[in-house]
Amino acid sequence: MYGNGQGVPQDDVEAHKWCNLAASRSTYADQKRRAEARDALAKLMTPAQLAEAQTLAHEWQAACDARQK
Repeated sequence: MYGNGQGVPQDDVEAHKWCNLAASRSTYADQKRRAEARDALAKLMTPAQLAEAQTLAHEWQAACDARQK
């Protein structure tokens, strides 16, 4: 949705964050498809945007893990 601006403002950083998280939580077939989408998006991003997306994904995952403890 963020990648195409469907219902939300278009935002490559947010799109990459959610694709990255989805790929890390998926089974093989879905994981491959989601990782390919993430990687295609990464090619359109600057190094700074990519670093921000990765940081946001890591922070989201850490917060989620902390809530589950």
